[in-house]
Amino acid sequence: MDNDAIDFYFFSGTGNTLLVVKKMQETFEKEGINVNLHKIEESDPGDVNLNHTIGIGFPVAFFSTYPFVWEFIKSMPGADGTEIFMVDTLGGYSGGIVGPLREIIKKKGYNPIGAKEIQMPSNIFYIQDDETNKEKVRKGLIDAENYAHDIINSRSEWGRVPLFSDGVYIFSKCLLKLTGVNLHQKWFNFDINEEECKNCGICAKLCPLKNIQIEKGKYPQRGLHCEYCLRCTSFCPRQAIPCKFNYKNETYRACKAKEFIK
Repeated sequence: MDNDAIDFYFFSGTGNTLLVVKKMQETFEKEGINVNLHKIEESDPGDVNLNHTIGIGFPVAFFSTYPFVWEFIKSMPGADGTEIFMVDTLGGYSGGIVGPLREIIKKKGYNPIGAKEIQMPSNIFYIQDDETNKEKVRKGLIDAENYAHDIINSRSEWGRVPLFSDGVYIFSKCLLKLTGVNLHQKWFNFDINEEECKNCGICAKLCPLKNIQIEKGKYPQRGLHCEYCLRCTSFCPRQAIPCKFNYKNETYRACKAKEFIK
């Protein structure tokens, strides 16, 4: 790594990526490298400072990542050798992110210096017990710290498996199209448990796409832009927004809601 300043753009659904990014920030800053954190959902890609090393962090979703994260990356300005690294968090497997992302940023003129996928607890389907999740977080943060040191010391790499990763990337895009607006509304959308909901507004404040609105005297209403990050269901203090695909409606979150709202 040739720079002493990093602009780290990240999105975190239920907190795993936030923990990893903060651990990396802490590690960089101990070595005298200034790190500015930017939430992707609140950032303009046109404001990216090409004089700084760029970090990109996000969770894996649909074997890739969320469309609005891809949109941010694809809208970043062209560069002339600006260093860039990525990190993602996942509960299982990706396959369609590391290689395709490398090709996109290389074509834009960036210098890819590192890619890392870090296993963290899953927030969908089957939520493991607290002790198992704590151990996964502990190991994940060690990986994050080691990865930051590798970047500093120019030991990190950003590889690519062309045919396989490109195939998974194409599959993930098709999968997202199949889970479009109509299907989200009919099957994937969350039903509010009106007996539990107290209209606290946390879900609306947390939604990265501003897809949840609350009118006075009414329960939360969702638009057509849900990308299934699970913030609303995972951080609802009364579990009033159950996820249809989670075993026994259990939820997982890696931090407190205030970490996203502040």
